[in-house]
Amino acid sequence: MNPYDPAADDDTDGTDRLVGPAADGEDQAVEAALRPKDLGEFVGQEKVRQQLDLVLRAARQRGATADHVLLSGAPGLGKTTLSMIIAAEMGAPIRITSGPAIQHAGDLAAILSSLQEGEVLFLDEIHRMSRPAEEMLYMAMEDFRVDVIVGKGPGATAIPLELPPFTLVGATTRAGLLPPPLRDRFGFTGHMEFYAPAELERVIHRSAGLLDVVIDPVGAAEIAGRSRGTPRIANRLLRRVRDYAQVRADGRITREVAAGALEVYEVDARGLDRLDRAVLDALLRLFNGGPVGLSTLAVAVGEERETVEEVAEPFLVREGLLARTPRGRVATPAAWTHLGLTPPAAAPARAQQGLFGP
Repeated sequence: MNPYDPAADDDTDGTDRLVGPAADGEDQAVEAALRPKDLGEFVGQEKVRQQLDLVLRAARQRGATADHVLLSGAPGLGKTTLSMIIAAEMGAPIRITSGPAIQHAGDLAAILSSLQEGEVLFLDEIHRMSRPAEEMLYMAMEDFRVDVIVGKGPGATAIPLELPPFTLVGATTRAGLLPPPLRDRFGFTGHMEFYAPAELERVIHRSAGLLDVVIDPVGAAEIAGRSRGTPRIANRLLRRVRDYAQVRADGRITREVAAGALEVYEVDARGLDRLDRAVLDALLRLFNGGPVGLSTLAVAVGEERETVEEVAEPFLVREGLLARTPRGRVATPAAWTHLGLTPPAAAPARAQQGLFGP
């Protein structure tokens, strides 16, 4: 039995972007078909795979449940997939839910009390769980016991409920938001890194084989270079390039076909999409590279402040195209080069003083 809570993939970025890291309904269905079934099939994350393999092998040799596992990292890097692999390697069923779905301690108590011995509980976005549920989880993880409160006020009674040994796999995109008492109860913590282009090429070739798509090595390299280091995005781009190859070519994905398809979908050679380029274009053309305040920049591109800050900026900063400073956002020399513009010899005085607004 594998009940699936759609909220488990609630790391949405608020927009429907081809290069967005969030998973929609179509992504979830395709990911289920493309997911590797064991650690040997899992591509990338070499250190995490090796460490996790030792943890699981040792647990199997002892005939015990595996230690609780915490996986952190950006959306789309394989946290859900690894949780399913953990269950498969341990020969145990898996229960999937998410932090936002657990708003009361009773919600968590209902899930914990129905677990079977050795079962894996995958809790996505664990940092978004309510505080009362979080505190209940402390005792459940450490002592395999929860106290269920019956009644209210002075007459309330705590009834201890023993739980069978289980393995909790927590996933978070913001490990820093986890309180230390919760973080310290995990026996193994793995941080998921962004993928190198060569690793993404392996992901794309594997997915292409499962999707029965013919792809050249250079075609796979072209898609990998625009996938922002994220397998979920690589698989999504592969499906869109497959559609283009089917309609406008002979069905085979070459470098030219991949480049033509991604040009149609406005994903450039570096993985930037329309929103990313709009932010850079406004920063360079309207404000001479900054510094400029976030609110002003958001108005200039016609987006909400949160959309610019949480959707576009992280990748631009990671790519070295934009910098956050106390005075505002500033474009780097690489941003001017990427858009084919020539930086001014000297920024205007008002830009130097950061007077474009907070």
